Amino acid sequence: MDYFAHETAVIDEECSIGVGTKIWHFSHVMSGCEIGSGCNIGQNVVVSPGVVLGNNCKVQNNVSIYTGVTCEDDVFLGPSCVFTNVINPRSAINRRGHFMKTHVGRGATVGANATIVCGNDIGDYAFIGAGSVVTKEVPNYALVIGNPARLSGWVSEYGHKLIFDESGIAECRESGQKYELSGKKVQRVK
Repeated sequence: MDYFAHETAVIDEECSIGVGTKIWHFSHVMSGCEIGSGCNIGQNVVVSPGVVLGNNCKVQNNVSIYTGVTCEDDVFLGPSCVFTNVINPRSAINRRGHFMKTHVGRGATVGANATIVCGNDIGDYAFIGAGSVVTKEVPNYALVIGNPARLSGWVSEYGHKLIFDESGIAECRESGQKYELSGKKVQRVK
């Protein structure tokens, strides 16, 4: 075993877990999921069948990641955030096979207690504020907050709010990386 799992964690057969990943107390990793290398899965986390987590993902305590969710490398999932996978659930109607997909882009952050309604992708390095409810697609580098989540600004790859000058250029105060705002899209200037 090239990963660590706490003795109370439940790891089903036929799942893939990368080197150096840590899985903590009372978490359940179900069969058919893929977890990359160097991930940290906190306490009381559910990773359902078919979920894909890239390398270096950080999943905080009490997170539910349901079938249909994929996360690229370096994604941060804050405490008690949740993903849904059925748009119209009913107890008496089985919709297993009708799960909607949600993709979380590289380096994105989903804040504590946020809810991601299925079928709404989250862009690279986007930042979902704590307690937000995502009901539509979130662009790369977007900062969204509220219920429903609305665009509040843009953030750098280091997670700092970007302030754009009159020519549409901003600089991250920590990294010095430059970004360009054009229309409703932000991209890093290389």
